[in-house]
Amino acid sequence: MRKRMLLSLILLAVAAVGLLRTAPAVRTVASHDGILRLHVIADSDSDEDQSAKLAVRDAILPLFERAGSYEDARAYLLAHGKELQSTAEAVLRARGLDYGVQLSLGTETFPDRVYGDLAFPAGEYDALCVRLGRAEGHNWWCVLFPPLCIVSETGEPVDLETVELESKVWTFLKSLAGDGR
Repeated sequence: MRKRMLLSLILLAVAAVGLLRTAPAVRTVASHDGILRLHVIADSDSDEDQSAKLAVRDAILPLFERAGSYEDARAYLLAHGKELQSTAEAVLRARGLDYGVQLSLGTETFPDRVYGDLAFPAGEYDALCVRLGRAEGHNWWCVLFPPLCIVSETGEPVDLETVELESKVWTFLKSLAGDGR
């Protein structure tokens, strides 16, 4: 039993190293031109306001699915700003929240972030900023264009490479344990 456990650990280490070595290289975005980010700031850090922030995000994101370029996304924002604001306000009203929504299109400072195999260095980016109420709570951000706002159930951006690697590791571990499910 002890030998099998040791062999399993060695195989796991070899597999992990192999997975890491074959993972695609992360490419750093060289220019901030042509990138449009989304920044949603909650009224406060209360559970209710944080949940409202994510609901507003979920209502806004589908409106940008058809943007085929940075220019399309930016033009949509400029032409449909009132619709975007009305959508966000409707989400808040449906939740019984009476604070307002302020939208702005401008330059925002963002930290380093990796989405899949693309790294976006910290810096100034064009962004749609959605401020809910006092905008004193934690925020949420992603890249509207190119469209990289894929989110998990927890509201965090999904790193597709990580999800795939975790799946391979889990499959490997189950095979070691003899779990044939």
